[in-house]
Amino acid sequence: MPDPASLDPVGELVHAAVSDRPLEEIVRLITLMEQSPEYAQTVGAVLRAVAVDRPVEDVARLVVELTRPPRGPDSADETIRVAVETRSVEDVSRLMALLHQASLEPHCGQEAVRAAATGRPIEELVELIGRLAQERRRAAEKAARVPPAAAVADARLAQAAPAPDPQVARPRSGRRPLRARRARAKQPRKPVFWPGWLAAAALLVCGAAYFPLRRDGAPLGVFAFALGMSGVCLVLAVVLALRTSVPALMASMLLPAGLAGAGLLESRVHSTGLSQAMDLTVAPPWSAGLTAVCASLASLAALFLLLMVQMADRYPAPRPTAGTSRAAE
Repeated sequence: MPDPASLDPVGELVHAAVSDRPLEEIVRLITLMEQSPEYAQTVGAVLRAVAVDRPVEDVARLVVELTRPPRGPDSADETIRVAVETRSVEDVSRLMALLHQASLEPHCGQEAVRAAATGRPIEELVELIGRLAQERRRAAEKAARVPPAAAVADARLAQAAPAPDPQVARPRSGRRPLRARRARAKQPRKPVFWPGWLAAAALLVCGAAYFPLRRDGAPLGVFAFALGMSGVCLVLAVVLALRTSVPALMASMLLPAGLAGAGLLESRVHSTGLSQAMDLTVAPPWSAGLTAVCASLASLAALFLLLMVQMADRYPAPRPTAGTSRAAE
């Protein structure tokens, strides 16, 4: 029995147009169909077909065209999500590199990061992180090297400049040497570690859930304990948002786990002080315990990913030598 999708003339027409026509005509096609609401589903089909069937370079070029004013980011975001979630890890790594190199808003690169972080399996996510870390390291090494033409120009300027008079005081200048300024300008920015931000958000929710709104006759020590636990959660959330590190993630994993364990202990032991502290929280004890478990698991996942990234940076994959390549051929 034939596939029902193959019997759809609209789907066949869209697939044929996307496969055979130049990218400029595809952009024109999308622009014309976006002018009428009745073509909304067809526009989505065209975007998905380009994201899946066209080369990675064409996908990046289409995103550039779809973000030109006065367009909104919806069509570009849909193309990025489909490409990141369906293509191979190698294609996704290449696409993310092209999106960060193109003259696009940071929103496009962030959309690709979110789609990869939520739509890919953990094993492929680890491989993607390793590829991106290697590309970032190679870009940093390339930026650190001074181009031969620039080095020759600097040497000629140094030879042509007159020798300084030792008796004349040199004026102080706040400008740095030309090579240092060029190297610093070409150094890539450190990408945002999104799992750390997710862990910080979960920890912020946990701290808000354990915040005591009122005292309700509880002893001062019990109220101070509840307020302190909530405050420590909020402080750790701010620390993770500013700088994600292994010690901060370990602390943000252990503290919510301790709060969840305290709630479980209170339900079995029925300690007076612990029960009073749990009754002061904004959320019910079961809801506060659930937010603590989620915050601990989010911090644990972010800790594993951060350690994998650090291991990939410290122990990169060995590059094949020329002799090995010739032997393989």
